[in-house]
Amino acid sequence: LIVMVCIGPAISGYNFEQMDTSAINQKPSAEHWFGTDSLGRDLFARVWQGGRVSIMIGVVGAVVASVIGCIYGGIASYFGGIVDDIMMRIVEVITSIPYLIVVILLSVVLDSKSLGTLILALTITGWCGTARLVRGQILSLREQEFMTATEACGISVSRRIFRHLIPNVIPQLIVNCTMGLGSVIITEATLSFLGLGVKFPF
Repeated sequence: LIVMVCIGPAISGYNFEQMDTSAINQKPSAEHWFGTDSLGRDLFARVWQGGRVSIMIGVVGAVVASVIGCIYGGIASYFGGIVDDIMMRIVEVITSIPYLIVVILLSVVLDSKSLGTLILALTITGWCGTARLVRGQILSLREQEFMTATEACGISVSRRIFRHLIPNVIPQLIVNCTMGLGSVIITEATLSFLGLGVKFPF
């Protein structure tokens, strides 16, 4: 799918916006592999062009949510105590609100006219799961010998978090980010179906 998203529009021979009034609503053929729509546009080119948008939104949305969740969970778990309690209660409050409702409300309020605002709406609550995952991992890593050594060496707190703890969580983050890719794409498709997603002609 990713290969076809990259090369599909190029091998179709048609622009995704190109209209041909003599080829309206045609069935799949050697000339138009997926047929044409009601405006005579080649559906093969349009499917893969739309795939590019979905993949881009999915990747950017999943990566941004992972970065935010990683930083938030890392800070909460490292400092622990009252800081951890307050930060995790905030996560629980955000998680208790249905994700799709929050995204729909944000899309309406922001009146998204660009992909940037749509990605913002999709990632505004999507980082909570990553924050909990990172917190759990760092709580166990924090008690290991190499962290005691960093404290004994007088390494700064920010360096301990970003150079010693978070790199050890990256394998789990990659898996989490990959699994979140599909849910971001499906949510974006749901918003588009409701008229709140990617705007015409993309």
